[in-house]
Amino acid sequence: MLLPAALLAVVAVHLGLGASGVGTGDIVAHLLGRPDPFTGDVLVGSRLPRTLTGLVVGAALGVAGALLQGATRNPLAAPDTLGVNGGAYLAVVAVAFTGVSLGPLPAGAAAFLGGLAAMSVVHLLTRGGVLTAGRVLLAGATVALATTACAAFLQILDTQATQGLFFWGNGTLLQSDLTRPLVVGALVLVLACCAPLLARPLDLLALGDETARAMGVRVERIRPATLLLAVVLSAAAVSLAGPIGFVGLIAPVALRSLGIRAHAALLPLSALLAAVVVLAADSAAQLAFPASAGHGELPVGIVTALIGGPVFMLLARRIRTGDADTGAAVVVGDGLRRGSYAVFLGGALLTLAGAVLLGLRIGDADVGWADVGAFAVGLAPDGVSGVLEYRLPRVMVAALAGACLALAGTAVQSVVRNPLAEPSLIGVTGGASLGAVFVIAAVPAAPLVALPLAAAVGGVAALAVVVLVARGPRDERRRAGLDPTRVVLVGLGASATATALVNVLVVGSQMNIAGALTWLAGSTYAKDATALGWLAVPAVVAVLLVLAARAVDLLALGDELPRALGMDLGRVRLLVLGAGAVMAAGTAAAVGAVGFVGLLAPHLARRLVGTGTLRVAPVAALLGATLVVVADALGRWLLAPVEIPVGAVPVVEGFEHVLEAPFAEGLGEEPAAGLAPGG
Repeated sequence: MLLPAALLAVVAVHLGLGASGVGTGDIVAHLLGRPDPFTGDVLVGSRLPRTLTGLVVGAALGVAGALLQGATRNPLAAPDTLGVNGGAYLAVVAVAFTGVSLGPLPAGAAAFLGGLAAMSVVHLLTRGGVLTAGRVLLAGATVALATTACAAFLQILDTQATQGLFFWGNGTLLQSDLTRPLVVGALVLVLACCAPLLARPLDLLALGDETARAMGVRVERIRPATLLLAVVLSAAAVSLAGPIGFVGLIAPVALRSLGIRAHAALLPLSALLAAVVVLAADSAAQLAFPASAGHGELPVGIVTALIGGPVFMLLARRIRTGDADTGAAVVVGDGLRRGSYAVFLGGALLTLAGAVLLGLRIGDADVGWADVGAFAVGLAPDGVSGVLEYRLPRVMVAALAGACLALAGTAVQSVVRNPLAEPSLIGVTGGASLGAVFVIAAVPAAPLVALPLAAAVGGVAALAVVVLVARGPRDERRRAGLDPTRVVLVGLGASATATALVNVLVVGSQMNIAGALTWLAGSTYAKDATALGWLAVPAVVAVLLVLAARAVDLLALGDELPRALGMDLGRVRLLVLGAGAVMAAGTAAAVGAVGFVGLLAPHLARRLVGTGTLRVAPVAALLGATLVVVADALGRWLLAPVEIPVGAVPVVEGFEHVLEAPFAEGLGEEPAAGLAPGG
């Protein structure tokens, strides 16, 4: 009875919040026979739709989370951690990008297809090998990162068609009327009533697949049906209110911690508790950022991320990742199948040289190949020289930033022994973004040097927090040292928390959302030789990482052999992770948050030249440099004179390569022409 009472209380509070001045007392009086036309209009036109949306979304996410955790036997599984919400969100943004207006059910169908596609990609990434909790969550996080970044890319491409989706993309209960909540609510109610039919099979699945089969459960049918139902519920929630994170995780986990494990009770109670969480979070958002104070609306998804991120970190600290079962490295390569290492290295150098020439050639100002050649020998006309002298430093910054990000990814993947790991997944990029946005929002008059310094400090501090939390209990730490997969899982929670704090700063300080999106996507806009200075420290650390190639290679051999050779495994892992954090944070200080380069470049390098760090690192650095230089050039050219942030361009290619991951400006380009901050 406690949960229904709590739900009634939070509904009463939620109905009394808003900008119109109508409180809970006014609504109670209106309902008890003292009708007031204004109160009635506010109640029906605004309050009821918003509260009903919270109830529907909470119930859908709570049941979906309980189903996913039961089907996967993974306590950290949820619609957001497995990428379902991200896929559904991308599908809805893609439909909006085309300019098509959909009703509640067609929008839900598009979201369902996107969520189903995301779940399918996670399955492809984890099929074969040992199916550990850490591996599934890492695949889900990668898909979520890719889909969310693709959605941001589409928003930047066409801000008019996707207007308002940034706010909706963080989860909001705002509705214009009761139509959508009622239609989607009816669908969720029907689906939620079907969920208890799976209660007994899920209880038996908790005992293991073989035991469940022995008890008559058709596992090959029950698990896909459960996952499909969870995806439909998640898609319904996303189509109505956007992707609201961690609600589907918190509710079932909290109930299990109270001893409620039978799904016959867990499923309905998860729906109730999740609804309480959503409405309480939205109430807190309205109290913290009241409309009457002139603040922007704080999306409810930001509040749930602020709550869920730390909860996820604490849960990840306790989870058994399965690393001990995987043995040696999961990161593998195909070796040198076609030609020698020198050929691949030379080819990568030539490719980078071609990318640099392309970066100098294309843009919103007309520069020909002959002009580039004349500039190279000092014979270019003054007008051409001005353009190329502006482009050259940013091309060099892009190249050095790409190389550092690639080596940061190499370091992280070597420690985690997984090709889907990268700095964004261990909280470094989120911490760097938080540091930079904090300076922009809180100290707008700070000197220019404060921005990159704050980003670097934020990135390194985020890793320090992640490692501190991930070290686990003292007895386990003494026995096994630093668990690399746990570091990534804790990093996911830290990254979500940092991103939520960034969004709070954006809303609270009324920053320009387009400008914030641009910086968070990474930008080489108007970079000069000063930015090269900020990349000096990451570059030095990158060289040191290459020199320590033998120690990095030993990390790929599991735990026992390096210890037998006298390696302090925990310390070496910490040093290599620290090197990756310094490289990633230092790069973010110079060019902002650029994702996927640290995932793509090492992966491609291993496929070309094998797994040895001394071979992989130089090729990965060249490939990373090429990727960012080409992304920068395309960003300047595609929508010239408007610039696409450099970090947004690799997203599309990055998502394509995720599917292949092995698991086994105006004339003269004056800095006023772009979307970047200050432009």
